Amino acid sequence: MKSLRRLFLSSNAVKQFNIVIAIPAIFLLSIIFAGCSSKPEQSAAAPPPPSLPVASVVSGTQTTYQDYPASIEGTDNVEVRPQVSGTLDKVFVDEGALVSAGQPIFKINEQPYRAALNNAIAAQHSAEAAMVNANLEVERLTALVQNKVISDFQLKSAKATAQAAKANIEQAKANVSAASINLGYTLIKAPVSGYIGRLAKKRGSLVNPADAEALTQLSDVHEVHVYFSLGENDFVNFKAQYPGQTLKDKIKQLPAVTLLLADNTEYAKTGKIDVIDGQFDKNTGAITLRASFPNPSGLLRSGNTGRIRLSLEHKDALIVPGSATIDMQDKVFVFTVGDSSKVKKQAITIVGKAGENYLVKDGVKAGDQIVLSGIDKLQEGMVIQPQKAADKVAVARTKN
Repeated sequence: MKSLRRLFLSSNAVKQFNIVIAIPAIFLLSIIFAGCSSKPEQSAAAPPPPSLPVASVVSGTQTTYQDYPASIEGTDNVEVRPQVSGTLDKVFVDEGALVSAGQPIFKINEQPYRAALNNAIAAQHSAEAAMVNANLEVERLTALVQNKVISDFQLKSAKATAQAAKANIEQAKANVSAASINLGYTLIKAPVSGYIGRLAKKRGSLVNPADAEALTQLSDVHEVHVYFSLGENDFVNFKAQYPGQTLKDKIKQLPAVTLLLADNTEYAKTGKIDVIDGQFDKNTGAITLRASFPNPSGLLRSGNTGRIRLSLEHKDALIVPGSATIDMQDKVFVFTVGDSSKVKKQAITIVGKAGENYLVKDGVKAGDQIVLSGIDKLQEGMVIQPQKAADKVAVARTKN
C-alpha cells in the first residue's frame, strides 16, 4: 500500500515538473510567432560612395636628374721615381706640399756619378790626344809618299788610325754626356706643378729605378678630370636628345654638369663633358665619360670620389603625382576612374622622377582621370564620388 502511494506521488511530481517546463517553452514560442507575424523593419541605409579627389593625367616637358658614381683625378698624375741608384741624401719637400714644375724635391748622393763624369772627361782628353798623334803621323807619311820614299800603304794605315782616333773621340764625348746626364739625375725635380703625395722613402734610404714603389706621386689638380659610366640604355637616351651627326658634334652641345661631393654638397664650379670612351666595357656593359672641372682653390684632389648629376629633358612626358601611386609586387599602380565612377587598378611604367612626380611611359594616357589620395582603401570596381581639383589638374609642377 505504501509502495503504491509512493508511485502515485512520483507520478504527480513528474507531471508537475513537465508542466513547469512546458510553460516557458510555450512563452518562448509565443514570442517567436509574434515576431514572425510582425512587419520587418526597414534595413539601414547603405553608406554613400567615398568622396575622393581626382585629376586628369597631363603631359608636358620635364627635366629629370640622374646621379652617377664618379672618380676624380688630376690632369697630370705622375709617379716620381729615381733614374739612378744611390742613397737619398736630401728631401726638399714635405708631404702635401704644392710644388712648381722644375722645383727640386729629392737629392741622391752624387759622388759616384761625379767621379764617373770626371773619368769620362779624362777618357775624352786621351782620345783627343791620340787623334793629334794620328794626324801628325798622317802628315809625316804624306810627305814621304810624295817624295816616293815609302809606299802609300803605310799612309793609308795611318789615315785609318786617325779615323779610329776620331771615332774614339766621339765615343768619349758620348760617355761624357751619359755621365753628365746620370749626374743630373741625382737631383730629382718636379716634372709638373702640383701636390706632393706620400713620401715612401726617407732621407738615407737606398733607392733604385727598379723599386716597386715610387718615391712619391705628384698630382696637377689646377683642373680635374671626373670619370663616370653610363649603361647602354642611359647612353642612348643621353645622346639622343642633343643635335649633331657625330659624338664630337654632340659633345659641343652638351650642357654643363654638376659634381656632388662625398657629403652630398654641390661643388661650386660646373664642369663640361669633353671625352666619351671609344667602346663599352665588356664586363660591365657601360661606357666611360669624362667631365673636366676647374679647381682653382685646390679643393679637389686625385682619388676623391663623388657623383656626377646629369639632366635629361623629357618632352611630352605623362606626369603622375607620386602620392597617387601604390607599389605592389615590384609594380606601380594607379586607380583610374571610368564610367559610373568605378575605379580600376592600372599598372604604369615609370621612366623617371621629377620632384614629387613620376614620368610615365605607358599604362595611362593624357586626359585619364586618376584618384589622387585615399587609394590605400580602394578596391577594384569600387564606386567613388569624384571630387575635381579646383584647377582640374592637381599635378605638382617641378621646378627646373
